[in-house]
Amino acid sequence: MTRGGALLEKLGDRLSGLRGRMTPDAEMDKITWFRAGGLADVLFQPADEADLAAFLKAVPEEIPVMVVGIGSNLLVREGGIAGFVVRLSAKGFGEAEVVSETRIRAGAAMPDKRLAAIALEAGIGGFHFYHGIPGALGGALRMNAGANGVETRERVVEVRALDRKGNVHVLSNAGMGYGYRHSSAPADLIFTSALFEGHREDKEEIRQAMDAVQLHRETVQPIREKTGGSTFKNPEGTSAWKEIDKAGCRGLMVGGAQMSPMHCNFMINTGSATGYDLEYLGETVRARVLENAGIKLHWEIKRIGSFRPGREVQEFLGQLL
Repeated sequence: MTRGGALLEKLGDRLSGLRGRMTPDAEMDKITWFRAGGLADVLFQPADEADLAAFLKAVPEEIPVMVVGIGSNLLVREGGIAGFVVRLSAKGFGEAEVVSETRIRAGAAMPDKRLAAIALEAGIGGFHFYHGIPGALGGALRMNAGANGVETRERVVEVRALDRKGNVHVLSNAGMGYGYRHSSAPADLIFTSALFEGHREDKEEIRQAMDAVQLHRETVQPIREKTGGSTFKNPEGTSAWKEIDKAGCRGLMVGGAQMSPMHCNFMINTGSATGYDLEYLGETVRARVLENAGIKLHWEIKRIGSFRPGREVQEFLGQLL
């Protein structure tokens, strides 16, 4: 019996009554934009927030539960993911409502670009930057996603979430503990929706700002490749791509993984890259930048799961200072 099948058999009737979709031994390479990675024991797509709460109440806390979005900045290791992976459904968590002249409530599974489009239609400014972020709002809330000089924390009023026991929490902007590409909200919280606020703005001005975002992406980013977006966070006082370039890593390859020749802070799967190739390339870049400039780059891409035995990748390839 597979790991996923064994897990579902172990829980038995605990999961009866759930309305969402259970997929044992789910192929995560079908979900991630890198198109690489191992299996998740079980992938659960809840029907709605109530279904997710019932699931969290039913699954014993010693069994790991991890939430993923649309997989745009996710690297899954070859050994796979133990326990459950939760992926919020578009139907249950992907809707939005304009609740005032300047406020929008949106589900965590809504693509960032879709929120930008809704704001445009409503004449609400301040959301144009989401037009250039290839992810969903849950991830944007968790990592304080930003682009073109604007960050998620500037738009968030409050966030609704469920904890590991299925209890509802509502966090204020301050309660999210935002920093650069970071939130200090408890790691076990699963964000389900959020209230955002912008400002009144002429639709044509919003459209022009969105067009500028799109032009920038098409000009400098490899958006048509299998990529996870920005690989590393910008260090203080410099840009990650500049340090990667100075360390001679533009176009660097490991197996089928490559640092994009177009934008060298974008890692791409040229067609045959494994999770090992991608992470080994990333750590090679970190090691070379550390050696060249004394700067420790920090991953922006989220790496999850376990290594396949014999295919482990050490941080900085074991060259930590």
